[in-house]
Amino acid sequence: MAENKKYNIEVRLWIEETEGPFLGIGKIWLLENIRKTGSITNAAKEMKMSYRQAWQLVEEMNKRSENRLVEKLLGGKGGGGAKLTEAGEKAITIFYEIEKRIKDFAANETKNLKF
Repeated sequence: MAENKKYNIEVRLWIEETEGPFLGIGKIWLLENIRKTGSITNAAKEMKMSYRQAWQLVEEMNKRSENRLVEKLLGGKGGGGAKLTEAGEKAITIFYEIEKRIKDFAANETKNLKF
């Protein structure tokens, strides 16, 4: 059977929790930017997002997760900042692992898709 060239299955992943959507690609990018910049402020700037919105997303993730994903660092000589906790690092890893398995499944299903 010839491989499908016309149709493609696309999927978008988010993880739900009792209160609704908990973790999707946007929040994963925010976590990655916090890891990269060491700051919620700079992570927000990287994403062209307001600090307030980024801070609210971080607070919401921390409140709704079993363990905090982001930890604020107190100011000092060099100022404060933020860093991912072990749970935050794990959230990124798990999200991408699940996303890869789902996308691999969709790509495999696409091969024989005909209408």
